[in-house]
Amino acid sequence: MTAAVTTPRGARPKNPFAPRNIMLYGALIIFSIYYLLPLYVMLVTSLKDMAEIRVGNIFSPPVEITFQPWVKAWSEACTGINCDGLSRGFGNSVRILIPSLILSVSVAALTGYVLACWRFRGSEVFFGILLLGAFIPYQVLLYPLVIILREMGLFGSLWGLVLVHTVFAMPINVLLFRNYFVALPEELFKAARVDGAGFWGIFFRIVIPMSLPIFVVSGIIQVTGIWNDFLFGVVYTRPENYPMTVQLNNIVNSVQGVKEYNVNMAATMLTGLVPLAVYFFSGRLFVRGIAAGAVKG
Repeated sequence: MTAAVTTPRGARPKNPFAPRNIMLYGALIIFSIYYLLPLYVMLVTSLKDMAEIRVGNIFSPPVEITFQPWVKAWSEACTGINCDGLSRGFGNSVRILIPSLILSVSVAALTGYVLACWRFRGSEVFFGILLLGAFIPYQVLLYPLVIILREMGLFGSLWGLVLVHTVFAMPINVLLFRNYFVALPEELFKAARVDGAGFWGIFFRIVIPMSLPIFVVSGIIQVTGIWNDFLFGVVYTRPENYPMTVQLNNIVNSVQGVKEYNVNMAATMLTGLVPLAVYFFSGRLFVRGIAAGAVKG
C-alpha cells in the first residue's frame, strides 16, 4: 500500500529578491534618501562651527560637535532690534496654535456632524458653498480680512490671527468630518434616538468615541498648517506677536554681519521640531483616519 503524498500547506513563500521587490524597495530607498538628505545636511551643519563649515564639505559629519549654534538660534540670534532668538516666537506660536486648533477642530467636527446626521433644507447647498471656500486663493482675501479685523479691533493681535486660522480651516476640515461621519452605521443613531439620546447626547457619547482617527487627521493638518504658516503671521500680527516662522525668516534673511549658516540651520530645525514630533507620535492614527473614509465622498 503506497503512502499518501503530503503537500505543504499555506501560502507559497515569497522570494524577497524577485525583480518586482527589488524595483519596489530600490525606488523607496532612493526616494527616502532624496527626502532625508536635506535633513541630514541641516543637522550636521547645525552641529559644526563656522571654521569647519568654510572648508566646504557639507556632507561630512562634524569633526567636533558643538551645540552653540542651537543655543544662539534659540536665545541670542537677532531679529531686527530684538536679540532673543526664536524663544519669543515659539511662545507666540504656541499661544496661536492651541486656541486655533481647539476652535477649528471643534467647530468643524460639529458642522460635519450636523451635515452628515441632522440634515436640514439647504444643507447640501451650504456644504457646497463651504467647499467653494477651499478653492479661493488666500491672497484674494488678505486685504478684506485686514479691514474686517481692524473694524473688530483684533488686527495685530494673537486672537485676530487665531480667528483667521479658524475660518480658513473650515472647508477642508468640515469635508473630512462630514465624510467620516456619513460612513458611520446609521443604525447606531436610530438606536440612540430610541433610547432617548438627543443631538448632544449622540455627538458626545457615540460620534466622538468612534472618531478618534479623524480627529487625529484633522489635528495633524491643523498643527502643520498653523505652525508652518508665514503669510498670515506676517500680515495680521505686529512684530511683538510674530510667530516662530516669521522670526525664522528674520534670522535667516538678516543682511547684517557674518552669515552664520550653522545658526540658520539650527533655527530651521528648531522651528520644524513640533510638526515632526506630531507626525512621529500620531502617524499610525493619521493613516487609519484617511483609510477609514476621510477622503471618501
